[in-house]
Amino acid sequence: MKKSYAFLLLSTLFIGWISSEKPVPNAEFPDELVKFTPYKNNPVFAGTGAATWDHKIRERGYILREGKEWYMWYTGYEDGKGTTKYLGYATSSDGFTWKRYANNPIHKTDWVEDMAVLKSGNTYYMFAEGKDDVAHLLTSTDRINWREQGPIDIRQTDGKPISKGPYGTPAIWKEGNVWYLFYERNDAAVWLATSRDLKTWTHVQDEPVLKMGPEKYDQFAVAANQIIRYKGFYYLYYHASAFKDWHEWSTNVAVSKDLVHWKKYDKNPIIADNTSSGILVQDGSQYRLYTMHPDVKIYLPTPK
Repeated sequence: MKKSYAFLLLSTLFIGWISSEKPVPNAEFPDELVKFTPYKNNPVFAGTGAATWDHKIRERGYILREGKEWYMWYTGYEDGKGTTKYLGYATSSDGFTWKRYANNPIHKTDWVEDMAVLKSGNTYYMFAEGKDDVAHLLTSTDRINWREQGPIDIRQTDGKPISKGPYGTPAIWKEGNVWYLFYERNDAAVWLATSRDLKTWTHVQDEPVLKMGPEKYDQFAVAANQIIRYKGFYYLYYHASAFKDWHEWSTNVAVSKDLVHWKKYDKNPIIADNTSSGILVQDGSQYRLYTMHPDVKIYLPTPK
């Protein structure tokens, strides 16, 4: 009886000790990059809903924070099929309340949507979709006046141009003197090309670096939005659809050590409430997740 009681007591203490241990952190997908809660006052920015050039907004807008100021570029358009998509600009002091630029739209000579913006030196580089979903590059030194640099020239590994057709949703990363361009074709997969001169881009491989499926949430569409580097890993945030007609979207993430081989988060999607074009922005102490389509919503880190 005494031995049995002692064994039972030790077993109970051991089980209690095991259950009281904190879960081992996931080094590849830490909570601060994958667990977010909707901001109570969403959306924080949207189309005017009035008879203006930005009656509606769409696709991926982009946000940069510099010091205490926040800058957002977005695509506005009037209601109606095939209407030109123009570039708008808004600013904020906290990332929650946004003020439209008085002289919007800021670029009317070219179709601009699905943009990504990166500052290098004193120049801002905007990679965006143009008409017919052809990616193009624009540059600026003041965030407002943009100069068109033409379509992005992408080549296969053998130097031949990629086949004709749409190529868009450009997502950009720069490391040293090398630029990395992630782009999609018909939202069917994501390819990677690199450049040192921003004139010619060459595939790292001719196969996609991110494909649809096999899970349901991204079996009909994938498109890259943003790449960040965090604690030794690269993270690719992408939107996807589980539906053939793309009537719903989700926000997802994958991890890599080399920008080529990507592992999808096994708990994707991280945001599943039919929003897309998600990007992370550092607010000075933590990352916020912004989804940009069909309006701008904020998701804050989930308290532990």
